[in-house]
Amino acid sequence: MGKLVMWNLVTLDGYFEGTKKWDLDFHNIVWGEELEQLSIEQLNQCNALVFGRITYEGMAAYWTTAQGEPGEVADFMNNLPKLVFSKTLNKTDWNNTRIVKDHIEEEVAILKQSKKDSYIFGSADLSATLMNLGLIDEYRLCVVPVILGGGTPLFKTNSALIKLRLLSAQTLKNGGVILRYQPHIR
Repeated sequence: MGKLVMWNLVTLDGYFEGTKKWDLDFHNIVWGEELEQLSIEQLNQCNALVFGRITYEGMAAYWTTAQGEPGEVADFMNNLPKLVFSKTLNKTDWNNTRIVKDHIEEEVAILKQSKKDSYIFGSADLSATLMNLGLIDEYRLCVVPVILGGGTPLFKTNSALIKLRLLSAQTLKNGGVILRYQPHIR
């Protein structure tokens, strides 16, 4: 049975985005051969990508024009099935994308029937909803060694208390740390 995995790069002070929309320059601190290889390994085992509307719109705008980007990541991003949870989005232009307006729990249950995992990128509002429903099976974070001092927090203040168990910690040569956590059964 597949898992629903939250995968994000986050600053030491908890932000997944800087003070402006799509301010992700801090990603360059850790992006390199190691993180690219990890991304390819994860995407090789990926059933689907899961987004909220805002993250979907930004990712679609970037990846649909990134065909010439070196490496395999662009091919995966453009070819994998994608689900966008949104009550306001009515059409998509990105290959293999389906809009889900409601029935979150049922849709996630369908995703988990796959042998492969599904990944949530960004999507802090959707992630908070999924966390509160107990639907995220693993939190996988790359902690970037930087303090931004402001931005968009990954974890919203309305998120439920969730106790976690550390599965692994991997230090990258550039100082980033990949942390994998599993929620304790409630």
